[in-house]
Amino acid sequence: MAEKELDSMSLSELRLLSAFLAMETTDSLLCVARECGGGKLTAKVQSFIWDHCLTKAVGKGYESYSKKFVKKLITEIESNHGNVLDELYEQYASYMISFKDDNPVKENERVCKCISFLFPDCFKLSICPKSRKLVVPLQCSLNMLEGDTGCSVWPSSLFLSELILSYPHIFSGKSCFEVGSGVGLVGICLAHVKASKVILSDGDLSTLANMKLNLEKNRLNTETNLPEPSIENQNVVKCIHLPWESASEKELQNFMPEIILGADVIYDPSCLPHLVKVLAILSNKKKSYIENREGSIPNSFPGDGKVNDAHDLDASSFHAQRINTSEVNNAVDLVSRADPVAYIASVIRNADTFDRFLALADQADLRIKDLTSTLRPFDLLPYMKSYDRSSIRLFTVT
Repeated sequence: MAEKELDSMSLSELRLLSAFLAMETTDSLLCVARECGGGKLTAKVQSFIWDHCLTKAVGKGYESYSKKFVKKLITEIESNHGNVLDELYEQYASYMISFKDDNPVKENERVCKCISFLFPDCFKLSICPKSRKLVVPLQCSLNMLEGDTGCSVWPSSLFLSELILSYPHIFSGKSCFEVGSGVGLVGICLAHVKASKVILSDGDLSTLANMKLNLEKNRLNTETNLPEPSIENQNVVKCIHLPWESASEKELQNFMPEIILGADVIYDPSCLPHLVKVLAILSNKKKSYIENREGSIPNSFPGDGKVNDAHDLDASSFHAQRINTSEVNNAVDLVSRADPVAYIASVIRNADTFDRFLALADQADLRIKDLTSTLRPFDLLPYMKSYDRSSIRLFTVT
């Protein structure tokens, strides 16, 4: 869409268009539409939906999505005794004729969503486009389990992406490594803020193939055997196949990142020993992981599941934990240290699983801090009603 056209839109219109392109749920989209019309689905709002959403929607899956939305939009307007725009009736009739119910978008089919980051006026940074909108097209699956969950957009990847764009000085010029990179959204944002090196990894081959396609959609070159991308070649992102359970210490030590990132990686108890092993090796430049674990039993969990001293963040009480802001006066301090730092964003869905992660981290001599209340990203996705930022915790692992 032309930049002049974006500039002429009001903020509420821009949010409505962004919600549509991101394929927000129909209920969420209707909520944004009502906000755009001052609480009502006015004729002006309907015309905007017709002119800017329905007639210009391109990409796989939008026709099916649009049909569901238009049907609910018409029902909502009629139920409130409003007047429906003729074009909306005609469009829905067209969907009924050309898009039969016996050929719907299947649950495991992939669609192309556009995630739009909307920068507030206070942003005066070079990473902010003139349109104040960064649009990231992503091919993803409607099936949340496809590609071992890696082909769907998850809340924590949205959160980490907001964090990167909110604090670009933390990641700019740094070597970054993401574990479990999924659709590649975090990597695209790292490239946008000019990280010196971006390495994305995933253990599922179908997810890796989908990720590479998304990087190409965003005009980033992908390499699987690139030795050292230079600072001048920031459009190159390296993608590697890295199953945690088979990752060797020698292999991981070759990467030596300054920053490690992970979004929603704390979810499967059986994977946690392997995840902690990967984090420990990537985070420690001084001692080998084997030396750190000398005398411990690999893949075992402490019986009581508690973490002592600096790790006292058991899942039953971590909501009440707060870090003194004096501990993190400046986020850059975290990445100026000799050892790498990992930023892990996660929704704590199961307290026992989270306790196991903390216990294993303690066993591997990893220090965990909760920065949720200290390092808060800007709300760059204000139109995403389905995105619950309050459920996401941000941790550093060092």
